[in-house]
Amino acid sequence: MVKQAKVQISPWRFRIVVGSLLLLALLLAWRALSLQVLDVDRGYQFLQGQGNARTNRTEVIPAHRGIIADRNGEPLAVSTPVASIWANPQELQSAKGDWARLATALEMSSSELSRRVERYRDSQFMYLRRHVAPAAAQTLMQMKIPGVYLQREYRRFYPAGEVTAHLLGFTDIDDRGQEGLELTYDEWLNGTPGRKRVLKDLYGNIIREIDAGEAASPGKDVQLSIDLRLQYLAYRELKAAINRTGAKAGSIVIIDSETGEVLALVNQPSFNPNNRSQLSPDALRNRAVIDMFEPGSTVKPLTMVAALESGKYQPDTTINTNPGYIKVGRKVLEDHRNYGVLTVAEVLKKSSQVGTTKIALSLNEHDVWGVFDRFGLGRSTSSGFPGESNGMLPNRPNWRAIERATFAFGYGITVTNLQLAQAYSVFANRGIFQQVSLLKRTEKPTQQQVISAKIARQVVDMLEEVTELGGTATRAQVDAYRIAGKTGTSHKAIAGGYAEDRYFAIFAGVAPASNPRIVAVVTIDEPKGDYYGGLVAAPVFSKVVSDALRLLNIAPDNIEAAEPKPKTKGDAAA
Repeated sequence: MVKQAKVQISPWRFRIVVGSLLLLALLLAWRALSLQVLDVDRGYQFLQGQGNARTNRTEVIPAHRGIIADRNGEPLAVSTPVASIWANPQELQSAKGDWARLATALEMSSSELSRRVERYRDSQFMYLRRHVAPAAAQTLMQMKIPGVYLQREYRRFYPAGEVTAHLLGFTDIDDRGQEGLELTYDEWLNGTPGRKRVLKDLYGNIIREIDAGEAASPGKDVQLSIDLRLQYLAYRELKAAINRTGAKAGSIVIIDSETGEVLALVNQPSFNPNNRSQLSPDALRNRAVIDMFEPGSTVKPLTMVAALESGKYQPDTTINTNPGYIKVGRKVLEDHRNYGVLTVAEVLKKSSQVGTTKIALSLNEHDVWGVFDRFGLGRSTSSGFPGESNGMLPNRPNWRAIERATFAFGYGITVTNLQLAQAYSVFANRGIFQQVSLLKRTEKPTQQQVISAKIARQVVDMLEEVTELGGTATRAQVDAYRIAGKTGTSHKAIAGGYAEDRYFAIFAGVAPASNPRIVAVVTIDEPKGDYYGGLVAAPVFSKVVSDALRLLNIAPDNIEAAEPKPKTKGDAAA
């Protein structure tokens, strides 16, 4: 048996090894301290900053856009939470193996996804899909694809759809107003986004909130003057009338004469603001506020105001309209037939061009113009609707006779449907002018007495005769209520003159005639077949106002007339 010799380690070597190990431990401890405790040469603050840069994020908290509601609090425009999926193209490049299932989840082809990533390859942000339902977005995020993230947003929704489309307008994909009242009150409705700091993992999921940050400030609500019930009624009747007459377009405006608030404002054709994929630019226009037309005979009551104010005429003053036409310069103006001798009231009732012309030519033309101006024609209603038209009210230093005549019965001037309704509210409001409002009023508006209450009453009485037997608007009658109004039928202006076979059919009126509360104007653009205001627009007025009077609980003022008056064609021309 061989004995192994003991290996002798010299003391100095042992000391070197132990000293080296101790020195190494001290160096490691120093390094740990310098990196995590001491702030020296890219110390803990640097590392902490690098870590925070990779995991800490500032999240934007989207602000809830204010609600638009009708006068009774019914929501007309609301914002609902949705999610948007975005990606960092540089991170997504490393996950090409997941592109096929990502494209399937996004409902797009792999080639389209590839093109998108290639287009934004030098960027760190691109949207993959906007406004996804939260549940679908959560399912997609559970796939845990690197570089794909979720962003919370809001999408605008319009419960009434096309019924309120022209009035409200719509927002873009970033929830900013683009049309209508959404655009007008965008700053008021649009809130201020908030911010918070969060800790995220490798896949962009929030692990915890670092601090609450700044809370989002929601937008303010807007309450309109519109009564959604009347809006639906008016829209239903207008759409039925357009389909029945084959007309190109149409508008209805209903105003509360006491407050000047617009209770309904509808147009045809319309569009669905919740789905604009098939949107036609022509359907976007709010015709009741933007489109101008020559009002025709609907402004004859304003000419009668000038006649009554002159002192030369009273409602029973007679006018000889024989032989049924009158020559003014080189132009011959004709009535529907020879009415013979008429009173001023009957001139309005029959809508006599001859009678109106004779009255107008006997008056100072600037006095007639002054009445039109006092009734708000030729200037904006200040409704606040974007793109509202002013209309046109010409004021010439020297008027030719034919210009004075045609001006008196509504040619040579232009108005909007809303302007005409505002003008008729003067008659309903006992001669007081007040601007209309699309917002619900909490205070009494500024008012101005522009004609005497007596003359306003006289004109309403004359307008009531228009709807009675022998007048041009028997089809505007409403059972158990007295109706006052005026028909209008105007040729459409074209380059070089007027179209022979294209018309505006109009009816403007107030109800109930004994104490008017409602003002309504119906405009039908280019009806096919019958085109007179008394045959086309007046029946629509009757249906809309009949429902409105009952809906607003306005007491009947003609109960004695149990049997409805005959609604014949009669002298519907106007």
